[in-house]
Amino acid sequence: MSFRVFAAGALNDFYTTAAIAPSSPHLASAMLAPLHLSRARVALELGAGTGAITQCLLDALPASSTLLVFEINRRFCTHLRRKFKDPRMVLINANVANLDSELHRRGYDHVDAVASSLGLGFMSETQRNEIFERLMPFLRENAVLTQYQYVHGMQFANGRLRRLSLRPTLNRYFDSVETKIIWRNLPPACVFACRAPSITTH
Repeated sequence: MSFRVFAAGALNDFYTTAAIAPSSPHLASAMLAPLHLSRARVALELGAGTGAITQCLLDALPASSTLLVFEINRRFCTHLRRKFKDPRMVLINANVANLDSELHRRGYDHVDAVASSLGLGFMSETQRNEIFERLMPFLRENAVLTQYQYVHGMQFANGRLRRLSLRPTLNRYFDSVETKIIWRNLPPACVFACRAPSITTH
């Protein structure tokens, strides 16, 4: 059922879906492993799709936590509302370009962990930077963000495909960036585990 919903949503709006299949359990596991979810009070998921990673997040988070889920595709949002009845999940049908205002409007000023499945390769460099500029003030010291990119690392820009490395962008915002390739996914993907800067005192 989820795959049919995913296929329909992707065909309807591939630009925002930016994937050809839901994340595999192996990719979901690699996305969650660095996040320290057992201690998280507020977690954030960017680009939930049909909920493959959402389910794993809910399974790992404490009973008293909140999972804020951004998904711009309305078809996927309808599916997520039907699939998940967990009161910890707050589904936000909005563009992540408005991330800061959407979180502030709901009374959140920080997040402890972020799992992002955003198709950053389908965005311009300006759009990618804008997302991180809006996100960083919400990240607590040493909070971790995970982001995946398919190993072919392609970017669609000006009607052409070219190779894209996310590392320079991620290095600009995070103190450390570690990578792991997940071959058991369609297509194989590279997971980036990014640690937010420490707060220094003078």
